[in-house]
Amino acid sequence: MKISGILQGIGLSALLMGPLAARESVTSLQDLAALETRTTAVVKQVMPATVAIISSATGASGSGVIVDEEGLILTAAHVTDGAEEVDIVFPDGKQTQAKVLGSNYSKDAGMARIVDDGPWPHVALGESGTLKAGDWVIAMGHSEGYDPARTPPVRFGRVVSEGPGNFMTTDCTLIGGDSGGPLFDLEGKLVGINSSIGETLDNNNHAGIDGFKEDWKRMLAGESWGELQLNPLTNPERPVIGIMMGRELRDGGVPVEQVTPRSPAAKAGIRPGDIIRSVDGERVRGGRSLGMLLAKYSAGDTVKIGLQRGREMTELSLELMRMDQLAEELKR
Repeated sequence: MKISGILQGIGLSALLMGPLAARESVTSLQDLAALETRTTAVVKQVMPATVAIISSATGASGSGVIVDEEGLILTAAHVTDGAEEVDIVFPDGKQTQAKVLGSNYSKDAGMARIVDDGPWPHVALGESGTLKAGDWVIAMGHSEGYDPARTPPVRFGRVVSEGPGNFMTTDCTLIGGDSGGPLFDLEGKLVGINSSIGETLDNNNHAGIDGFKEDWKRMLAGESWGELQLNPLTNPERPVIGIMMGRELRDGGVPVEQVTPRSPAAKAGIRPGDIIRSVDGERVRGGRSLGMLLAKYSAGDTVKIGLQRGREMTELSLELMRMDQLAEELKR
């Protein structure tokens, strides 16, 4: 496997520009060769479990990855939407069928299970929450559907953004048909599933594997819920603190106009008139900035909110709550 075939989407000059904000630095041709060797080993390991998914009911096709020997498949929720059964095609052309299980559309996370007995080739689960911008990743998928003339193309790139929410963005080059395909770290562990495909190299979103783990039992039981949103700030599962924001200030920060009863903000002691200046030490530049910072966390996480109260600065800790949970709390 040649370097030019593996490192799609990243030029040699970009790799040799110097140390990156990642755990793997590439500063010489020797480093590049070592990275190619490592990537080749991962691809050989995970290729047999990377499958094409075809729905005769909807006419849709995408990709998926098998995560246990009994044939459990993780994919994007929109790939299996509207289907009860799908056809599964392996890289070597072998075909079988799978029953569609549950989905969380808010996270674009879905499951299916192969109906025939295994054992089936499968990959190990990793963690998405530990990934940082600049980390190397490997994306795979059956681009434009299953093609018997080639195996699933390998796309090599870096994490560009760690969020918001359960999603992450990479500069791996993806096209139609890659949706639902796997994203691996350099240990060959599954860290995400290809979600929305962008028109530019830096606009490809992946559903993090940690989000799958959170909803594992519900999806495995066949439950489907949520709504897929292009704007993560409208996701009903996003974490909130429970305030109504006032008009943005020229010097940044978010004025608190109202505090929602029984919300995390109310329990922590945030008051109308306070100005939110930071979240865990990161500066809040405005309302959207606050939303994007909070979206990197999960409900139940504890964060420190830096406040300006009059002329004094203070810091309060609060436990984040899901937006839909807060709405239910207010109905009681």
